[in-house]
Amino acid sequence: MAERGGRLRVIACVDIDYFFAQAEELRRPELAGRPVVVCVFSGRDELSGAVASANYVARSFGVKAGMPIREAVRRLGEKEAVLLPVDRQYYLELSRRTFEALERFSGVMEVVSVDEVFIDLTEFAGGFDGAAEVGAELKRAVRESTGLRCSVGIGPNKLIAKVACDRSKPDGLMVVRPEDVERFLEGLPVTELPFVGRKVGGRLKEMGVEKVGDLTKVDPQVLTERFGRSLGTYLYLASRGRYDEPLSPRTERKQFSRIVTLKRDSADVEEILQQLLGPVEDLCSRLVGEGLAHKGVGAIGISTDLKVYSRSLTLPRPNRERAPVVRALRSLFAEMLSDVSGLRLRRAGVRLYELVRMRGQRTLTDFSTET
Repeated sequence: MAERGGRLRVIACVDIDYFFAQAEELRRPELAGRPVVVCVFSGRDELSGAVASANYVARSFGVKAGMPIREAVRRLGEKEAVLLPVDRQYYLELSRRTFEALERFSGVMEVVSVDEVFIDLTEFAGGFDGAAEVGAELKRAVRESTGLRCSVGIGPNKLIAKVACDRSKPDGLMVVRPEDVERFLEGLPVTELPFVGRKVGGRLKEMGVEKVGDLTKVDPQVLTERFGRSLGTYLYLASRGRYDEPLSPRTERKQFSRIVTLKRDSADVEEILQQLLGPVEDLCSRLVGEGLAHKGVGAIGISTDLKVYSRSLTLPRPNRERAPVVRALRSLFAEMLSDVSGLRLRRAGVRLYELVRMRGQRTLTDFSTET
């Protein structure tokens, strides 16, 4: 498994459940319990076009995305189905708010589509021991920000996170630790691996391969001969959970963050700060190493019932030293704890954002040894 900074990566896949249809349920509560089908109407007649999204009630009758609307109506029969047109602007706004809510957990995010994102939680989670709690925090953040339910899968790479997310739907959370990867995969249908559709799955079935565990027994040379070097290599690595594709953020990194589980639940600002001194020092060192500074400081608090609280402020000038960050955190945590009666924190963190490139600064990667 790939490592980051000497630690195994902790990657999350967050997927909004049946996004378009759920978005319609959100603004029309009276639709609860009814089959909801969001459609792309072609305009030729009232049932011409294709299904864009369907809620789980409609899916129970076999309705799915890409299906002709006419076929969806046939399958739903006499049920009180609701057919709605796509409202792209509304969905995009909910998507934007979802990703904004998730940004507080990591500055490294890869947005795959309007309803799916990968997040590098390596720093925030502090290892797999805290992954389940962070997963619950992700779900709560999305729900509180938008009202939407989502599924979360967490693993040591994107592939495992994606499969875990799909397996946890709807509204689920699944964590697959590195030592459990092979056991997790071996009994799954091979078609549950990303990029293995019906066509590839059918060719594998002809080879006697139906489960992922079956695929691990196929000679890699046979796979490359049958499927080509690229897909054959992918199948070999994916079946073992070792396809470590890096995240591909669409924009430059926006923040650095770190969170720790406190030694005990606390409402004492100084006790909390003491346990954040090391992480703050580390983040400031990384800023220097990458030729960056920050202006924004955020304090993150997770309560004993896993609610997420945050406070932030902007410094008067770009900074990369520990002392101003600690002073800011002292003020922010004091404000947080005084604003919420009886609040005790289980986890606490720091976020450095509004990053700026320091002119004339060279990063550590600018230096190389010449021979």
